[in-house]
Amino acid sequence: MSNSARRRIRGVAVLTAGALLGLGLTACSSGTSSTDSSSGSASDDTAAGAAALDAALEKGGELTYWTWTPSAEDQVAAFEKAYPNVHVTVVNTGGANDNNTKLQNAIKAGSGAPDVVQIEYQSLPQFVLPGDLLDLTPYGFADLESKYTAAGWGAVTTADGIWALPQDSGPMALFYNKTVFDEYGLTVPATWDEYIADAKKLHAADPSKIFANDPGDAGFTTSMIWQAGGRPFVSDGDTVTINLQDEGTKKFADMWNQLNEAGLLGDIPGWSDQWFTALGDGTIATVVIGGWMPGVFESGVPDGKGQWRVAPMPQYSAGEDVTANNGGSSEAVVKQTKNPELAAAFLRWLNSDQASIDVFLASGGFPATTADLESADFLGYESDYFGGQKINEVIVDSAKHVGEGWEYLPWQSYANSIFNDTVGKSYLNRSDLNEGLKSWQEQNVSYGEAQGFTVKTS
Repeated sequence: MSNSARRRIRGVAVLTAGALLGLGLTACSSGTSSTDSSSGSASDDTAAGAAALDAALEKGGELTYWTWTPSAEDQVAAFEKAYPNVHVTVVNTGGANDNNTKLQNAIKAGSGAPDVVQIEYQSLPQFVLPGDLLDLTPYGFADLESKYTAAGWGAVTTADGIWALPQDSGPMALFYNKTVFDEYGLTVPATWDEYIADAKKLHAADPSKIFANDPGDAGFTTSMIWQAGGRPFVSDGDTVTINLQDEGTKKFADMWNQLNEAGLLGDIPGWSDQWFTALGDGTIATVVIGGWMPGVFESGVPDGKGQWRVAPMPQYSAGEDVTANNGGSSEAVVKQTKNPELAAAFLRWLNSDQASIDVFLASGGFPATTADLESADFLGYESDYFGGQKINEVIVDSAKHVGEGWEYLPWQSYANSIFNDTVGKSYLNRSDLNEGLKSWQEQNVSYGEAQGFTVKTS
């Protein structure tokens, strides 16, 4: 890969990360795609690209879609009803980590990759960097910008291309089992000190209960560092600074150590059958996670219906109001596809057609589309699963208070893959998380340098 290409794609990494600073509810002006509506030829090209997608839908064909979103089957059913000449095979990849591994393996093998794939925002640069994704600009996708929040659109675009369409976002909130809270006399914690006190109280009353389950999750850790004010990753062109002992990172680690070192954290693997069961039978009392979680509860934890509620993310000091994002996904077209026009047409429908978005919302998804986030119906929705609570009011409010200035590493997916070998040992040994974070930093420095970056540590 040329140096200029590396510089261009590294810019993708920085922009993708920085775009997730918060969930602006107003789309920004364009200037992020290579087409310009003021240019007649560019406008003509855009119209021709969009027309090619329409023609592909009419002609039909077969596609494969890799995803883990609960709404996928119903969305595809609605799509095939609208476009009967197209057949889409849905492959549930289970979750982001397994999805990324399978996708990387298929791309490396040169065959077996899907046509359309779900990719978390933080992982997009890892697939944009080597040119594994299709630039959607020639197909008129720049015209879709106004549909999305500024953060969502910024997460999938650069000045050189449009690499995906936003699906959702993940402003963090506290999900808690009200039945368990009521039974054990717990109060909904407004601060992390109160959260820790609740954990100790529940453990003392019933050690079989898990107030917080964290076997060592990289995405959760980075989001928690984000909320605490840590900004451990900073990219400037080819230079990346890593400081996993900055003030905010240590603030989180020192707080979470009070649970980890005391043996108060559950170690049930996330997204496992055991985890879903524990959420449904009251074993796990709280989950601090992204706003997309209601859909997971509704589809994967039917026994928890009526028991769970949503509250604001706990704060480090009473009266503060700072949150973070956790996860959030897009869908992209893999460059390996044999039918790019049809794949792009399906993606265009999947993440921009209101019929598809309505199915996504009905399954508990948290949208990245401005119109839906500002909708009175969306904000006023009373969830039967969550006891009639207007859960979207809580989650949208969280989106307005996401801390600014966060960046991910340009190789964040790789960084997450080595988390268990570093920070994970601190969880396993119930020892100081700061030591694990230092080890994680060392390995990321070595990896970044091996990839040709200049890596600094302060």
